[in-house]
Amino acid sequence: MAEVKLLGAWGSPFSRRVEMALKLKGVEYEYIEQDLANKSPLLLKYNPIHKKVPVLVHNGKAMAESLVILEYIDETWKSNPILPEDPYDKAMARFWAKFIDEKCMPAIWQIMWSKENEREKAIEEAIQHLKTLENELKGKKFFGGETIGLVDIVANFIGFWLGAAAEATGMELVNKERFPILCKWIDEYVNCSVVKENIPPRDKLIAFLRPRFSASSWKY
Repeated sequence: MAEVKLLGAWGSPFSRRVEMALKLKGVEYEYIEQDLANKSPLLLKYNPIHKKVPVLVHNGKAMAESLVILEYIDETWKSNPILPEDPYDKAMARFWAKFIDEKCMPAIWQIMWSKENEREKAIEEAIQHLKTLENELKGKKFFGGETIGLVDIVANFIGFWLGAAAEATGMELVNKERFPILCKWIDEYVNCSVVKENIPPRDKLIAFLRPRFSASSWKY
């Protein structure tokens, strides 16, 4: 049997992406929790460049960066594909996954960490990106169609972490009035068994996030 290890952190959406893909594929693996404030020799050995999670180790060979790992998993274990077979559809899935990582997530984090006088601009940018994402969902149950695919896995931050962050900060960015299609997707998403199994306890995540943001509560 192939040896598969995953170095991750319980509260990391990036680690949970990899767990979700492994569970979808039915791959047995050993999970090794990492303390990112006190990085282990194992993490530094397997990811000396970025020194962060997730890291997948397959038969002694290590790889980092969640998008890279997800594609490796899909190419290595063929059951329950998370990328489309059609080359164009596959390219589009990669495009939207990168859009989430390079546009949506940075804009959302910028809202949470920005100074008050910079927040309005950050909010406008995040809303615009989320509207673009919602438009891509029109007429679909999931980004992957009728089943969860690469883009849905990558969007776990929007599907779960964003709601917990909203409760921790008092910032409500996504609601049914502003994003009806995205909210419908979120409801479908968090009720999928493979998603439920691979998201952290909500109360624990909120308690973890709350002290990391300003004590002041605000909404938009």
